[in-house]
Amino acid sequence: MSVAFTKEDSAETASETMLPARTISAEPNLVTQAGLRALELQLNQARQGYEAASIIEDVNERRRQAAIPLRDLRYFAERVRTAQLVPDPMSTERVVFGSTVSFARDDGRLQKYRIVGEDEADPKAGSISYVSPVARFLMGKAVGDVVSVGDQGIEILAIS
Repeated sequence: MSVAFTKEDSAETASETMLPARTISAEPNLVTQAGLRALELQLNQARQGYEAASIIEDVNERRRQAAIPLRDLRYFAERVRTAQLVPDPMSTERVVFGSTVSFARDDGRLQKYRIVGEDEADPKAGSISYVSPVARFLMGKAVGDVVSVGDQGIEILAIS
């Protein structure tokens, strides 16, 4: 059917379905093996969501349903394309990308995080991005080192 014969509510409705692009970090897209697999899975899910929305007959509903998957499809395609796979650390002497670091804060809190890529970081699940302030201060340090993060000291207890 010609586009000329399809019902379209208005230009306003069309613009509602054009979502802004997801922000892509200017930092290198470093990923762990698990992070790369997660990006590929999310890309596949976005592709499936877009394909499912593409078969909806009503043009306005199709646009609404396709908006998020299309935005995510562009984002995850770019993140997979630019991913730089970093192998697991070979040593536990120094904190590097992929290390799991246990540390004590001045206030007595004990914390343990794995340093990972931006898209796979989830502090609640025990991972932080390598570009986070804490990770930046920890990188290159060894067990026993104390670093200042803001007005707090952090002592590295273990690296695995």
